[in-house]
Amino acid sequence: MEKDLLVNPADYDDEDIKTLDWMEHIRRRPGMYIGKLGDGAHTDDGIYVLLKEVLDNSIDEYMMGFGKTIEVTVEDGSVTVRDYGRGVPLGKVVDVSSKMNTGAKYDSKAFKKSVGLNGVGIKAVNALSSYFLIESNREGKSKKVEYSRAIVTNDTKVAPTGERNGTFISFVPDREIFKDYEYKDEYIESLLKNYVFLNSGLTIIYNGKKFYSRNGLVDLLNENMTTEPLYPIIHLKGEDIELVITHSNQYGEEYYSFVNGQYTTQGGTHLSAFKESIGRVIKEYYGKNFEYSDIRAGIVAAISIKVEEPVFESQTKTKLGSKDMGPQGPTVAKFIGDFIKKELDNYLHKHPETSDALLKKILESEKERKAIVGVTKLARERAKKANLHNRKLRDCRIHLNDAKGDKQEETSIFITEGDSASGSITKSRDPNLQAVFSLRGKPLNSYGLTKKIVYENEEFNLLQAALNIEDGLEGLRYNKVIIATDADVDGMHIRLLLITFFLQFFPDLIKRNHVYILQTPLFRVRNKQKTWYCYTEEERVAAIGAAGKNPEITRFKGLGEISPDEFKNFIGKDIRLDQVTMKKEDLVKDMLAFYMGKNTMERQSFIIENLVVEEEI
Repeated sequence: MEKDLLVNPADYDDEDIKTLDWMEHIRRRPGMYIGKLGDGAHTDDGIYVLLKEVLDNSIDEYMMGFGKTIEVTVEDGSVTVRDYGRGVPLGKVVDVSSKMNTGAKYDSKAFKKSVGLNGVGIKAVNALSSYFLIESNREGKSKKVEYSRAIVTNDTKVAPTGERNGTFISFVPDREIFKDYEYKDEYIESLLKNYVFLNSGLTIIYNGKKFYSRNGLVDLLNENMTTEPLYPIIHLKGEDIELVITHSNQYGEEYYSFVNGQYTTQGGTHLSAFKESIGRVIKEYYGKNFEYSDIRAGIVAAISIKVEEPVFESQTKTKLGSKDMGPQGPTVAKFIGDFIKKELDNYLHKHPETSDALLKKILESEKERKAIVGVTKLARERAKKANLHNRKLRDCRIHLNDAKGDKQEETSIFITEGDSASGSITKSRDPNLQAVFSLRGKPLNSYGLTKKIVYENEEFNLLQAALNIEDGLEGLRYNKVIIATDADVDGMHIRLLLITFFLQFFPDLIKRNHVYILQTPLFRVRNKQKTWYCYTEEERVAAIGAAGKNPEITRFKGLGEISPDEFKNFIGKDIRLDQVTMKKEDLVKDMLAFYMGKNTMERQSFIIENLVVEEEI
């Protein structure tokens, strides 16, 4: 009998068809509107998307020529944003904050090149906040409405005001949805810096701190580069497009792409066209059939374009899907290609010092690539064979490019050392989303070595193959690359050697926030009723106090000592991760030379001065 015929029609009737109210739909399916939820520990967590949705409206006002200052305050989880634009029309304050698909941006004459076009963003903020207030000041009059979880609690009548024109919004993300969230200043400041880099002349004041940019994307590159440029930054600007390009002596390619002020972290049609056009124009300029990979090796670049009615591949707008610049405009690829062909070619002709430095870099990259051609084929075969026989990699079933929604965030690979540790993690992991890569002993110190070592060294070659990053991050198989080593001197050393490897050869893996350190408990405290896992000395002391008389205290010396059943507690939903980050002020080259270069008296003195002797428990 057909399976469908086994279903009793009585189990499916009118009551099974439900229509959710708009705010209930958002609260039940927040991922459809803001991506993942999170607790504020990552830059793309939902609480930052809420802030961004509000800010985007203020930025759109600035782009239309209204309001040069935006004030942002975040305190104890409460957020306020005040702009000095035109203010929402007073008769529509309720509609724009609580009626889906209501906004001023459907008519491209009013907001020609805006980010938010579907009238959803601010309503999502309202629905996902335990408290939401919107106040519009317009031509000496004011209108204010307050909500709790999108239900109106106070709707004031229009009244006279002495406030300047503009919109004031305050909200508190709902802790029923965003569990134990906390805003991090560094993530908010990074977001605000991008806004001012993309909108020269705009001032954003965050908790009293001023953000302003005079030089646009040049300032953005200078802010983010962790190595010195090989030639002055090329800055090209036209109607609806701005781009900056330089090269450094780092490996990999580093791009920042934006559409209508939106940071498209996953790129899209504009970034693909940008990369292809740069390679083509440079080949034509020098009249050489260079490999694109040699032209782009070490590139650091950014592009910002403005598109009418942009189409993004998700509500969070991290990847552009538009093929055209607008309803009557050229394709994105043609628009960018024509601009680069004209402007970059002209620039290189007018600046021979830059074109000479660029040529030198391309030739060096070509020389290095050819030097390792002989070992790459053999290395790839070794890597394929090793992975095939599962010698180093216990893979998972779902990878980054296969996963959808929250599952993308959860795709992980643990890099660990030793049979017992990798065995515990392998038995404890989620085989669908968590892979394990086993190191054999300590990796090589790769500081100062060329990329040839990546292929000649078996551990590095197999790790590169497991991550699938030989040709860039587009093929990366896991969202999180988690270094899981013992919390002792040897474990710390392995951790540093791995970070050195990534900094040397794949710095964009760290810059794109993919590398983490796994935190595992140092102590277990338990009595007959309860067990406490303690990650710090302070947590140990607190647990002993809570456990009462004569608790059992265990000091975990290594990951292999933790049973698989216990390990499940540490790599599941309560996993504790420290993100490895890079900032300009880190001075990566100097830092690696100091910590990983030749031994010096300065380093010996540093070690002695910072030596901590651990007490035996």
